[in-house]
Amino acid sequence: MGALVKSGWRPDRTIVYLSWDGEEPMLLGSTEYAETHATELKAKAVVYINTDGNERGFYHVGGSHEFQHLANAVAADVVDPQTGGTVAARARAKLLADSYDGHGRGDEDAAKAAEAGGDVPIGALGSGSDYSSFLQHLGLPALDIGFGGEGMSGGVYHSIYDSFDHFTRFDDPGLKYGAALSKTVGRLVLRIADADTPPVRFADLADTVARYATEVHKLADDRRTKDARLAKLTAGGDFAAASDPLDPLAAPAAATPTPFLDMAALDNGVARLSASAKAFDAAYTAHGATLAAAKRVQLNAALRDIDQLLLDPKGLPGRPWYQNLVYAPGRFTGYGAKTLPGVREAIEERRFADARDYVGLTAAALTAYAARLDAATAIVAGR
Repeated sequence: MGALVKSGWRPDRTIVYLSWDGEEPMLLGSTEYAETHATELKAKAVVYINTDGNERGFYHVGGSHEFQHLANAVAADVVDPQTGGTVAARARAKLLADSYDGHGRGDEDAAKAAEAGGDVPIGALGSGSDYSSFLQHLGLPALDIGFGGEGMSGGVYHSIYDSFDHFTRFDDPGLKYGAALSKTVGRLVLRIADADTPPVRFADLADTVARYATEVHKLADDRRTKDARLAKLTAGGDFAAASDPLDPLAAPAAATPTPFLDMAALDNGVARLSASAKAFDAAYTAHGATLAAAKRVQLNAALRDIDQLLLDPKGLPGRPWYQNLVYAPGRFTGYGAKTLPGVREAIEERRFADARDYVGLTAAALTAYAARLDAATAIVAGR
């Protein structure tokens, strides 16, 4: 980028590079920055791109799903240091190899996409790195990029042996995957910074949210079936009969049975989002390249803060700082993500009143997002 600047290039959007301190003690550096600059970030920021640990291995990316296609496209243009193919091709091969034995070692949805030759789905972000404040508190789109899976940092990470010597001898000899990371993130930054309109594809987000809603339905159904089975086994004395008198084991404690939850509002919100996202993507594909300058300004203004519509100011139950209704870290999972968290975790924890509330709140957020997309489509179609 320095060479580009010396040649006369200037990015169309401001690029800000940040290096965080205090990551391990509760992401203090990035959180303080995000809170201090919240007003400016929410008014101006297009995307936050995060990198954390990196080592020899396979390309991995998680984040806001409207950037899924871009993350795949960039990976197809970066050479993998070990194979000479692209980092996208090697990541695809890893997914297929992991899915071969059928024991669920890999992500089956991602493996199916890889086998079909389409974009590989990116993961949802939970927490454990510095994207958390930007995505889950401020509602800014975020991506987390890295390579890994073949390094030897296990048992060494954060110990006295976690040294530059160890890293360059065992984790990334020659810093080749450090260079691959720079080439990957550099391409992402350049393509977003210089695009007339940020290169997003909203149908990918809509399809992902629809999958999350299907998972939530299945969660409720499975819990209801399991609750009925527990009641039957307890009443029939099966747990007592199966218990070892020398090592007795009581039946699981009875709990409030999972009710039939009315999720029609959520389903309608998902359907509305899907229709609006596909309509916008189609309109932009047809007319985006010829959009008049004044219309381009209107469009970019309409899309700039669209992800903030996924926030609810009351936040999630018991943790109001987390306001994103699509992506959150689990209350008890640490790094792991919970998607549609207000509804999902309420069902898991048998807070059924909260589940009903967050069906409505999540549906409202998705509907607002869809309405903004409809407005953006009108701008594009009107040209």
